[in-house]
Amino acid sequence: MPETRMTFIEKLRDRWQASNSLVCVGLDPDPAKFPDAFVDDDDALFAFCRDIVDATAEFACAFKPQIAYFAAHNDGEAALQRLIAHINGAHPDVPVILDAKRGDIGSTAEQYAVEAYDRFGADAVTLNPYMGRDSAAPFLQRNDRGCVFLCHTSNPGARDFQELLVDGVPLYQHVARTIATEWNGDGNCALVVGATFPEELKVIRGIVGDMPLLIPGIGAQGGDVEATVRNGKTADGTGLMINSSRGILYASGGAGYADAAADAARELRDTINTFR
Repeated sequence: MPETRMTFIEKLRDRWQASNSLVCVGLDPDPAKFPDAFVDDDDALFAFCRDIVDATAEFACAFKPQIAYFAAHNDGEAALQRLIAHINGAHPDVPVILDAKRGDIGSTAEQYAVEAYDRFGADAVTLNPYMGRDSAAPFLQRNDRGCVFLCHTSNPGARDFQELLVDGVPLYQHVARTIATEWNGDGNCALVVGATFPEELKVIRGIVGDMPLLIPGIGAQGGDVEATVRNGKTADGTGLMINSSRGILYASGGAGYADAAADAARELRDTINTFR
């Protein structure tokens, strides 16, 4: 019999336990910030990210490459394909979340699902739920893969729409409840909730139960680790993928950039674990 593929959620839960880590390493490569060793390197996007991945894998519960940082460059998407293939080969226990925030009509969404899951080989993809269930269906139907929906984001403009009252309840709470109760029939959903809104995080955790939450906003955006962990963790001390990108990628601009990234990832893991 063919080997059954582990689902994204199964892979993530196993990884939380094996790594004792809730750190998601964000891969947002900006060549302008790369160490001098990568000047005039035509393969810099892949090579820099590969080095970061290999240095931080033992401290990571997930990797999250942001597609725009690759697609902005000629041959960048090919570099992204190679990078995810490298992660899947060298670190097969660490799930990969493609940060693409897709959301479009059904027929277009079908192509985006093929892009994320088949072309790039990601275990999960971030999605925008604004266009409703039919825009999410092609992703949800791939029930071995993860669907990570925006719920309450970390940016200042999050309040413009996400906190508007609908029947007396903030819109983000409707989003959380609908995804948890109506869209998650195969148990492959997760939500994006910003660390910069810890009280809203607590409310969302109460709505969605043990659903995994991807947490941006720690570090450069000012999110507080202690409030995030205390308000977002599940009863077993997991349930969170706390993302750090710049704080890990650019921990050093010198020759020791990979070791510095590993140190930053380890330090964040240990800080998070003091509050679990």
